[in-house]
Amino acid sequence: MRGGLEGGLRPLRGVRGGAPVDGTFVLRAVAAARVRRLLRMDPAAEQRRLLLRLVQHAAGTRFGQAHGFAAVRDVADYQARVPLRRYEDFWRDCWQPAYPRLRGVTWPGAVPYLALSSGTTSGTTKYIPVTRDMLRANRGAALDVLAWHLHHHPRSRIFGGLSFMLGGSTALDEVAPGVRQGDLSGIAAAEVPGFLSPWSWPPRAIALEADWDRKLDLLAERTPAASVRMLSGTPSWLLVLLERLAARHGRQPLSGLELLIHGGVAWAPYRDRILPFLPPGCATREVYPASEGFCGIADRGDGEGMRLTLDRGVFWEFVPVAELDAPSPTRHWAATVEAGVEYAVVVTSCAGLWSYVLGDTVRFLDRAPPRLLVTGRTSYFLSAFGEHLSGEEIERALLDGARALGLAVAEYLVGPVFGAVRGHHRWLVETPVPVDPALAGRLAAALDAALLRANDDYAAHRRGGQMDAAEVVLLPPGAFAAWMRAQGKLGGQHKVPRVLADPQRFAAAERGLLA
Repeated sequence: MRGGLEGGLRPLRGVRGGAPVDGTFVLRAVAAARVRRLLRMDPAAEQRRLLLRLVQHAAGTRFGQAHGFAAVRDVADYQARVPLRRYEDFWRDCWQPAYPRLRGVTWPGAVPYLALSSGTTSGTTKYIPVTRDMLRANRGAALDVLAWHLHHHPRSRIFGGLSFMLGGSTALDEVAPGVRQGDLSGIAAAEVPGFLSPWSWPPRAIALEADWDRKLDLLAERTPAASVRMLSGTPSWLLVLLERLAARHGRQPLSGLELLIHGGVAWAPYRDRILPFLPPGCATREVYPASEGFCGIADRGDGEGMRLTLDRGVFWEFVPVAELDAPSPTRHWAATVEAGVEYAVVVTSCAGLWSYVLGDTVRFLDRAPPRLLVTGRTSYFLSAFGEHLSGEEIERALLDGARALGLAVAEYLVGPVFGAVRGHHRWLVETPVPVDPALAGRLAAALDAALLRANDDYAAHRRGGQMDAAEVVLLPPGAFAAWMRAQGKLGGQHKVPRVLADPQRFAAAERGLLA
């Protein structure tokens, strides 16, 4: 499973003037060769080869034997033998009986790490296997991000300073001899090659801090702001960090920053608030990482989609969202995807996931190479009344409506409210500064009008009398952070849910936010 950039880096020693020696020259030649390979790559052929390697490697596992991996000769063969499964299926049937020692269950050998992934909408913690092969694949994908950056910015000196990864606590719990579990950022930190440590920030003492507010204070106080060349994290938490750094160091605190890497949640709600903190010339690059695998990297500019990762340990399938729960859903892959279709993402990986429904939805912009946009979560479809709203439609309506009124949106959550006769959607919207409460009604009318235009089912149910107009409740700055803190989910990889389709869970969230 090795290849690409990972084998091309060599240790660089020495520190000059308290800052790491510029290692960009080592990366530049390797990055250029990697980009040339990516540009020549045949997506379908690469994905087919990878799938067959995965199947062959895992043929002797319990899962491989139960599904006849030894007889798999092509993609269709594999799809006929391995049905789609969700996390709950894997946990119940494969991982829970052997937990925490997953040896030869769905992947050969022992699994050294389990990534704890918080279920954004279900609230249930997931335990995702992370194998040595997956760690190597993820490192390769991370280096591909830098390769694309250098391809577009050949004079960059990205390794001339610190690489700042903003994540949760890097503390890991040993749950069995040789098996540790915790936040994915902690697993990544534990596996950073020693020769890269001079370029890595934050140091272990800060990275281990579990209290998110204290961690941000320490980062604001101790980060050598002028030395940071690269910053990565989730936009919602990057914004909080940048605000705290700016309070201490000035409006553009990271004066030497060359690249901001963002992923995990949509960029659009945060873009206009983050960009003023970045110095002139700083590039931004979107990535699509998950605990289950590294899906995509922006190889062009903002809004132009992310290039599907084809040779980094994951075979990708894409199921039309409308067919996801059908008895025999259509399972597309790199050879058959179509542009403009809303797909659910399905993962087969070198961590022992086999046709695993990831929970994200995407839409392809191009096929050659496959380039996609993340459109939401499979659970972010809201259809309590038959309105069939997608996460993308929900977010666009809110942001367009807010922009028309000159409002900024910090966070939001929408869910159904059932009345005695009809129901409606209630939107809980936090603004970064206090605003006139009268704007709530105007925003509700604007987003209701936007959804009437965008979605025929929504329009039919609104005009047919099955649904009342939308309602907006404006929340003060900090409301969502306080709610997440109260649940012990502040910071790190925890994400604010955007849609809660279950009316009881939405009502509980509303009570927490209004408390």
